[in-house]
Amino acid sequence: MTNGSILNLKLFKLSLICAFFLAILALPGIATAQNDTAKATEKAFDPKAIIMEHISDSHVWPVVAKSYIPLPVILYTHKGIEVFSSAKLMPEGTIYQGNYNSYEIVENHIKVVGADGKIDEKASIIDFSITRNVISMIMTTTLLLVVFLSVAGKYGKTKGKAPKGLQSFLEPLILFVRDDIAMPNMGVKYARFMPLLLTIFFFILINNLFGMIPFFPGGYNLTGNIAVTLVLSVIIFFVVNLNGNKYYWKHIFVPNPWWLFFIMIPVEIVGIFTKPIALMIRLFANITAGHILILSLVSLIFIFKTLWVSPVSIVFVVFMDAIELLVAFLQAYIFTLLGALFIGMAIEEHHDHGQEVI
Repeated sequence: MTNGSILNLKLFKLSLICAFFLAILALPGIATAQNDTAKATEKAFDPKAIIMEHISDSHVWPVVAKSYIPLPVILYTHKGIEVFSSAKLMPEGTIYQGNYNSYEIVENHIKVVGADGKIDEKASIIDFSITRNVISMIMTTTLLLVVFLSVAGKYGKTKGKAPKGLQSFLEPLILFVRDDIAMPNMGVKYARFMPLLLTIFFFILINNLFGMIPFFPGGYNLTGNIAVTLVLSVIIFFVVNLNGNKYYWKHIFVPNPWWLFFIMIPVEIVGIFTKPIALMIRLFANITAGHILILSLVSLIFIFKTLWVSPVSIVFVVFMDAIELLVAFLQAYIFTLLGALFIGMAIEEHHDHGQEVI
């Protein structure tokens, strides 16, 4: 059996395990959502609520079914800063009387409640809370720092020797980013931007992979959060335009031929902003769509209210989970590749054309 076949077999087994645990954890959560303990009447199953709960951010850390760990809430209004536990707002609909205002969670957003008990839409509130996505980002960032600082330290101690352990696993990925992404798109100036490209690649990759594992942590959806992809795209936007040389800006503001001045300049200016927007939307849409599709397939069992659908549903979940595993790597690669391409276009010198990068 070839190395490629062994790798494909391992990826399939990993996808099967992820799909199995996703289905096992989704079933009690979905089943529990159908029953309202406060009401005697049976509640209709709402797949939209289950899916949105998974893909959206939250002020609690879900564990299993309806159990959760409350997270810190940090709010700023015109009256001042308030800090308290999200347990005081749970379950949703509970009103908490703070020092300055009363608050309530409405669809994962904290709102100010007026003296009449109704939501005050005019009240100004800024939410700095430590949400599920923030905790997830801190965890994965800490993991990346620990792993790469450890690997960098070992390289210093074992200089000139063959890599071992974690080094041997990460080195091909690092060389892949350098040789197949950075050097072809940036030329001789690639080394300056390697730390940025490696950080973006591994940050997206590890969050894509962990987002597929329900146990870590509660099946979060960090790279499927448009705020996260927006920040990553803004970073690329500033790096591109702050490092753009005279040829880059001349291409935008001095079109050739000159008589296309009134058409090309607006188009090029719009292009400055549409490139990072495309990065933002592509990553957000692909990751979110995968999570929605997998949860929708699991929900079919409860929509049809029969276990006869479960074998078909689980088979499709396994298949889609295998596709999602591929997408996790692919989206990290595409985002990093396009980021390198945009930076390379901004720093390219005219006399570099035709030179071969060694």
